[in-house]
Amino acid sequence: MQALGKHLLVELHGCNPELLKRMDIVKEILLSAAKACNATVVDLAFHEFNPFGVSGVVVIAESHLAIHTWPEYRYAAVDIFTCGDAIIPEDAAGYIASRFKCKNPLIIHMKRGIIPGNTGKLPHKISAQGKAESAHQELSLVY
Repeated sequence: MQALGKHLLVELHGCNPELLKRMDIVKEILLSAAKACNATVVDLAFHEFNPFGVSGVVVIAESHLAIHTWPEYRYAAVDIFTCGDAIIPEDAAGYIASRFKCKNPLIIHMKRGIIPGNTGKLPHKISAQGKAESAHQELSLVY
């Protein structure tokens, strides 16, 4: 079954709560995870809650990495969605789990963008001219 992308739902229990509390650390870990798996970073948005907890997203050309933390429960929910074959989202998940000191991450794999009736490999993007484009080609058209 061919799909446009892979979607990982990552459950991180037993994390270091001091790391989960700090927006600067959470942001750096997600940004580094995106770079570690060779994703093309497009934008960032993070918010620190009072008294604690962080939500954030790293928008990548290939889709996104998102996180919500609950330091009081030593828990973080991470969402990694990637399109195309250039990125290995499992690498990003392992990196994030390691940095938050999670010893046993639970990773749920999903295929997204399963197109009914399609039997061949799906290109990441189709241009206006009907040709397949990579994420890097798409960004070059924007910039």
